[in-house]
Amino acid sequence: MVTRRKALGTLASIGVLGATGCGERRTRSLYASDHHLPDYPTVKAVEAMGRLLSEKTDGRLGIKVYAGGQLGSERDTLEITIFGGLDINRVNAAPLNSIAPMTVVPCLPFLFKDEAHLHRSLDGAPGKAILNSLQGHGLVGLCYYDSGMRSFYNTKGPIRTPDDMKGMKIRVQNSDVYVSMINALGADATPMYLGEVYQSLVQGVIDGAENNWPSYEAGRHFEVAQYYSLTRHVMAPEVLVMSQHRWSSLSDSDQAAVMESAEQSVGIMRGLWAERVKEARKTVIASGVQINEVDNINEFSDLMKPLWDRKSELPEQRRLIEDIVNMRGAS
Repeated sequence: MVTRRKALGTLASIGVLGATGCGERRTRSLYASDHHLPDYPTVKAVEAMGRLLSEKTDGRLGIKVYAGGQLGSERDTLEITIFGGLDINRVNAAPLNSIAPMTVVPCLPFLFKDEAHLHRSLDGAPGKAILNSLQGHGLVGLCYYDSGMRSFYNTKGPIRTPDDMKGMKIRVQNSDVYVSMINALGADATPMYLGEVYQSLVQGVIDGAENNWPSYEAGRHFEVAQYYSLTRHVMAPEVLVMSQHRWSSLSDSDQAAVMESAEQSVGIMRGLWAERVKEARKTVIASGVQINEVDNINEFSDLMKPLWDRKSELPEQRRLIEDIVNMRGAS
C-alpha cells in the first residue's frame, strides 16, 4: 500500500508539489491520479481527455496520468488534490462523502433504477448540483464516469437473502454510507483500500466485498471469492475532480478547454466501459464462478429505507433525492 508520505515524496520528485504554472514543463502538464490499472476505462478516458485538451490549447496543456495507485489511495490523493499538490483526480463518489454532503446522494443504495436512469440524473440538473457542491472544498467537479452496478461476492456461498450475509466480514470503501449499508444487511463492514482486498480474501481477513464486474475481474478477486450475487445495490459514479488551486491558476479560456475536454471524455469512457463489462463477464463466467440472482431484491432494498433517512438530513439532499427518483420513469 502506498502511504501518504510516499505519495507526497513521489509527487515532489516529479515536480508536482508547489507547481504554480511557471516554466514550460509545469504549464504543459496537468498531473492526474487513478488507483485503477493503466488499461482501465477511467484511465483511458483521462488520457483521451489529455489529448483533447492538447488539441484545444495547441499543445500548451496536456495530462500525465499516474495509474495503478502509484500516488496512493483515493483518500490520500484527494487530500493532496485539495491542498493543490495534485491537479486532477479520478475517484469514486464515496470518498467525497466526508467532504461534500451532496455527494452522499448518488451513493445511496437502490437509488438508481438502471443505467439509463443514472445517466439522465447525472447528465441533468441533479448531477450538476452535486458537482457544483464541491466548490468551497478545494475541488472543481469536472464530470462523471460510469462505475457500473455493484454486487456482492464472497468466499462462503451464494447470497440469496440478507440472512445469508449475517456475520460475514465485507470490505467496503471508506464511506459511512457503505458501512451503514453493510451493517443494515447483518454483515460486518470492513473499510479497506482496494489494493488490499485480494490478499485479505486469501488470508480470510474478510469474507467478501462488493464491486462491479470489471473491478471484480481486474483485481483477480474472482479467483478467491467465487460466489458473485447480483444484488446491483449501488451505482455510485466515478467523479473526475480538479484542484481548485490549479483551476484558479488557469485563464478563462484554458478553464473552458479543460471543462470541454472532460465533458467530451465522458462518451469515450462510456463506450470503453460497456466493452470492458462484456470482457470481464466473459472472463469471470469462463472461470467457473457461481453467479446467482437474489430471491427477492425488495428484502434488500427495504432494509435501506432507514439509511436513506439517516444519510439525507439536509433539505438540499432530500430535494435532490426526490428529483432523481422522479426521473426514474423519464424516457
